Amino acid sequence: MNHIQALTGQFAQAVSFLSVPRTTVGGVRVATWNVNSVKQRVPRLLPWLDQRRPDVVCLQETKLTDAAFDDLLGAQLAERGYEVALAGQAQWNGVAILSRVGLADVTVGVDGAPGFPDPEARAVAATCDGVRVHSLYVPNGRTPDSDHYQYKLAWLAALRDVVKATPGDVMLCGDMNIAPADADVFDPAAYVGQTHVTDPERAALAELQALGLHDVIRERWPNERVFTYWDYRAGMFHQDLGMRIDLVLATAPVTGRVAAAWVDRHARKGTGPSDHAPVIVDLDEAPDGDIGPVVPPPSSRGPRKGSVKLPQAK
Repeated sequence: MNHIQALTGQFAQAVSFLSVPRTTVGGVRVATWNVNSVKQRVPRLLPWLDQRRPDVVCLQETKLTDAAFDDLLGAQLAERGYEVALAGQAQWNGVAILSRVGLADVTVGVDGAPGFPDPEARAVAATCDGVRVHSLYVPNGRTPDSDHYQYKLAWLAALRDVVKATPGDVMLCGDMNIAPADADVFDPAAYVGQTHVTDPERAALAELQALGLHDVIRERWPNERVFTYWDYRAGMFHQDLGMRIDLVLATAPVTGRVAAAWVDRHARKGTGPSDHAPVIVDLDEAPDGDIGPVVPPPSSRGPRKGSVKLPQAK
């Protein structure tokens, strides 16, 4: 189920809109995006790659085996100069790293992490341009009284041990399924009794950060309203009733290189979107300037607090 494929090929020639691979000289754009089925998102993903031109992309919820991912996107990603590391699974989960700045020492999974009951495709890591990059899809947890919630906490503990043992610069990128603070949800009262906001989950995330990891978006925009996920139901996106659960956590040397950090809300708009928006971090150079925190900003601030229930709570 979890094997690694490096997808290589000839770069496209004489096609002006396709990106050329960068070297380690100059800036590096890193992005993370829970695409919620890469097969369903192909019409959005490929144009987005051409428009935003990221050098490293962490994808979550690909929901394809490695072979199926290769059949679907291998040639088109190779044309754009990407090598790919995969940890795939049919129908559920699945993560990937796409890189145009190198892809070395690929590892699949989190050493010592439990399964549910079998191992799941939730993590892949590789060294890209000298930084150890992890693409992560943390278990949801379902409900605080469930076995899946305990699985989530145990999985996070294993991830902490792996990161603790990792030398050098690190970036954890992905759907962490945890809102770090009350400011990262549209209304804390709406989430009472729900996962993603409980004290044990936030404590597990804080233990990761205590290893020397910085929450790049929040440190860049400490007082701004920033969300990365909006439920498909009940007009949550259009009312900006969301959560910030897609994170980039980085060591201090990487954080010191950040020139811009923002949520690409445009990718959540229109026809056939994921319910998550990409998070983009520019290192050393910011091709679009220091824009953000959310591009474009929402036109609605949503209804008053206490007036909206989550769709699943209705």
